[in-house]
Formats: sequence, structure tokens, C-alpha cells
Amino acid sequence: MADDFTDIETSSQKAEDLKAIGWVSYLLHLIVAVGAVMPGAQPGAVLLVVALIIDLVKKSDAEGTWQASHFSWRIRTVIWAGVLYVLTAPLWILILPGWIAWGLISLWFLYRIVRGMVSMNKSQPIQA
Repeated sequence: MADDFTDIETSSQKAEDLKAIGWVSYLLHLIVAVGAVMPGAQPGAVLLVVALIIDLVKKSDAEGTWQASHFSWRIRTVIWAGVLYVLTAPLWILILPGWIAWGLISLWFLYRIVRGMVSMNKSQPIQA
């Protein structure tokens, strides 16, 4: 009698498997975030779109693990940053207010990415 063994992946195994994808996404976000706060070092929105697509595609794989909070965290960060950039774009008419607003948004974006990376490095969910 042959026993059929089903490959059952535990929640913690699944989370660890997703860690490499999480690091790729966080690093892409980090490159964009650092570029946003350093004048003249814009790496382009393409990296951010790639990271967002990775997160959207792999988010369902993370359900039920501590990694799920990180996927949601990164997706919400990108969406909120985009909304804030669009809302403050008219401030560029006066230049200085636009520069200040976008600088603050960029610093907030960088903070969220670094905070998420630190939490993921500890294999902990990110607390919103």
C-alpha cells in the first residue's frame, strides 16, 4: 500500500519563500524613493511600476502569512504617494511650494519603504 504524500506548505514556509520576492520589490521601491529625494537622480517610474505589478501578482500567494501585510503595505504606499503627487502637482505653478510638497511626499515614501524593509528583515508583519 503506497501512501500518497501531499506537499503541504506551512504558513511560515510560504512566508519565507516569498521573502526573496519581497526583497526585490522593496529594493525597487528603495531605488525610486532614494532617487525621489536626491535631485537629478530620478531612476524613473518604470521601476516603481514593475515593483507594483510584482506586488499585485504575488499578493494572493502571501495570504495567511506575515508577508501579506508587506504586500498590502507596499501597494498602499505606491497608491497614496501617487495620489499625493497628483494632488500637489498644481503647487508647481509657484515652484517652491511644489518642491516642498513633493520633497515631503518623497521623504514619507522613503520612510515607509525603509520601515517595511526593517520589519521584513525581522520576519515580522508590518503594522499599519
